[in-house]
Formats: sequence, structure tokens, C-alpha cells
Amino acid sequence: MSSLSEARFHDLVDTTQQAVEDILDDSDLDLDLENSAGVLTIRLENGSQVILSRQPPLRQLWVAARSGGYHFDYDEAGNQWICDSTQEPLGELLTRVIREQTGDELDFSQL
Repeated sequence: MSSLSEARFHDLVDTTQQAVEDILDDSDLDLDLENSAGVLTIRLENGSQVILSRQPPLRQLWVAARSGGYHFDYDEAGNQWICDSTQEPLGELLTRVIREQTGDELDFSQL
């Protein structure tokens, strides 16, 4: 279980979701972004979606993509979200799933 306070957890997720939105806004992808009640939904031109949702009781950030569901814990030492099953950083996972779902290469490595 993460030692993040609830306030820090929400700040981290807010910052992460905003950074994801900024990267997508700066891209040429045709997509629709909706951030509601802490859930960021990315609707891609081909109809597929990527969803980033917060799980406050677990202090986790969850990502749902066509390839599956991923649960991320925040690594304070590395200042990044790490998948609890694959150890993949969030930025790498988002780069991969966007490529898988759109064929486009976006760089999420700064997340």
C-alpha cells in the first residue's frame, strides 16, 4: 500500500492527467478528451478509447486500453507512476497503447 497522503495522491493524478492532456492537445491526433470526476477519457478517431482513472482507496492510477487494464503505483524515489504488474512506467505504457490504437508515435516519456 502506498504511503501517499490522499491530498498528494490527488495532486499527482491531477498533474499527470493534465500533462497527458497537454501532450495530446499538442499532437495532430483527431481525438476527444473528457475529464470528469477524476476520470480522463481519450476517445480516438477510430472509436477506441484510453481511460485514466484514479483509485483513491488504493492510491493507484488505473489505465484501461484496448490491450488491457493496468494499475499504477507512484514511485516517490523515481518520481513516476509504475505498473504494479509489468513495472512499466506510465509514460512508456501510454506511448505504446497510443501507438497500438492509432499507429501514431507520441512521446509521453516526461510523465
